[in-house]
Amino acid sequence: MSNILVTENVTKKFEGLVAVNKANIVVKENSFTLLIGPNGSGKTTLINCCTGILKPTSGRVMLGDTDITGWKPHQIYDVGFVRTFQIPLPFIGLTVLDNVLGAMRNIGESPVKAISKRTWVEEEEKNMIHAMEILAKVGLDKHWNLPSGALGAAQLKLLEVAKGLSSGAKIIALDEPIGGVDPASAHEILSHVAELKSEGLTFLVVEHRIDIAAPFADYIYAMDLGTIISEGPPEQVLNDPKVIEVYIGKGVEAC
Repeated sequence: MSNILVTENVTKKFEGLVAVNKANIVVKENSFTLLIGPNGSGKTTLINCCTGILKPTSGRVMLGDTDITGWKPHQIYDVGFVRTFQIPLPFIGLTVLDNVLGAMRNIGESPVKAISKRTWVEEEEKNMIHAMEILAKVGLDKHWNLPSGALGAAQLKLLEVAKGLSSGAKIIALDEPIGGVDPASAHEILSHVAELKSEGLTFLVVEHRIDIAAPFADYIYAMDLGTIISEGPPEQVLNDPKVIEVYIGKGVEAC
């Protein structure tokens, strides 16, 4: 498998605080890469530097052969790298289906092309079919006409994944996709993610609930105080004395 995302010595400083310190990670195409660490270890900050929410102080972010360091979020979105957030933010006033349609590129958005009704109507019909296919992949097709605000916590997390899929993403960064949901729903969410991975999608996942997420991971990076302290297959990282010490020392259950 080739590399789809590479960070080279990515560092992010906030005045005197070094939130991310020379972080090097490699995400292979068609993989589930898990990023773990205690609260405040720099996981989300690193994701933010990769997806344009923050600009790295130094270092490089490569998406395939393209240097995307410092690009704006919409530019990174355009080349197929999207992210979700810890707290889902759907368009509450829209249905589940319309939330997915809203994330799609639409030919009708062009003032010139929108003049031809036949062109954008055909495009809308194709998008509608595609959106329903995406909803089926995440188990939300039966809820397509519900207002998004009526969904449960786990379903809202899956809606965020569906919105990422609808954008045509090649890689999706998921920030705590199973946070705040019960274990059964957490397994359901990650099972859908694993199925999507089998269809060729790539995931970079930040998650605290390691006992549930680790069995789905192909590779794990562990962070502490902004630094990558361990990497490798799940069993190797979760049994690394440095990782165990960090989690026990901070009162967090590692596995």
